[in-house]
This record gives sequence, structure tokens and C-alpha cells, in this order.
Amino acid sequence: MPLLETGDKAPDFALTTDRGETFRLSEQRGKAVVLEFYCEDDSGGCVIENAEFSALVPEFEKLGVTVVGLSPQDVETHRRFSRKHDFKHPLVADPDRKAIEPYGLWAKKKLWGHEFMGVLRVTYLIDAEGKIAGVFKASRIKGHAQKVLEAARALVATRPR
Repeated sequence: MPLLETGDKAPDFALTTDRGETFRLSEQRGKAVVLEFYCEDDSGGCVIENAEFSALVPEFEKLGVTVVGLSPQDVETHRRFSRKHDFKHPLVADPDRKAIEPYGLWAKKKLWGHEFMGVLRVTYLIDAEGKIAGVFKASRIKGHAQKVLEAARALVATRPR
């Protein structure tokens, strides 16, 4: 399945977070949501990416924007990862790829000459009506969260009051 694009309807899903709660995208209607898809708990780049999003959670909250991280690890692995790094945002467990695949993020990857299936590092900004407002491929991890925050600020600024 190809990556979703700006203007597409964001596929709904209901999955468990590291905090033991169910995160259902459709229950977020009326506010913007950041869906940060990452590869693997406790891998170098994923620690950096989640730490940067976590540090910016207060800024996203001021805008009324919810931030969640998603990857294919299970709830307990997410719980350990989040506690170890004291993340401020919930991590959604998607071991069956119920969100990862509909968002077009399960794909063939290549690392050091080896091909394998894995999650593409992409963040989606979803608007208050449940449509994709931005697609951010994390080609450079450092600063990725800041780019998404800037887009969220622009999105909120254009929202009718």
C-alpha cells in the first residue's frame, strides 16, 4: 500500500498504549493529532526521535495537538522503553500492523546490503476533521519533531475559530 498523502482521510484504528489505555484515532476528532511512526523501541534513531517529540509535548499541548508514537513492538516493550526515557507522549503498540499497513508504512527496507520488511519512519499530521494535513518522512532524525511542530502551528493558525 502506498504512503497516504495530504488530503487523504486518515484510517481509523484502536490500539493499546504503553499506559494501558486504548487510543482510538476517531475519538480525537475536533483536534489535530501527530502520529509518529517509528521503527523499533530503544534503537538509536528511535530514542532520539521520541526524545525530541517528548521534549516538545508541552508545545504541542499548548496548540491542542495530541502526540502519539507508534511501532510494531508490544505494550510491555513500549512500557519499558517509555519509562527508561521518561517520554511524555504515549506509545501505541501495533504488533499486528493494524495502523502501520493502512498508513502505507510496512515496506521493504535495505540496511548494510540486507533487505527486510520494516516500518518506514514517517510522521503524519492529522487535522481536526480526520484528514492528513502533513506527511513528514524523517530522512534526518534530529530536528524532525521541530518540523512537525512548526507544521502543527501553521495548521492550528488556519483553523476557523
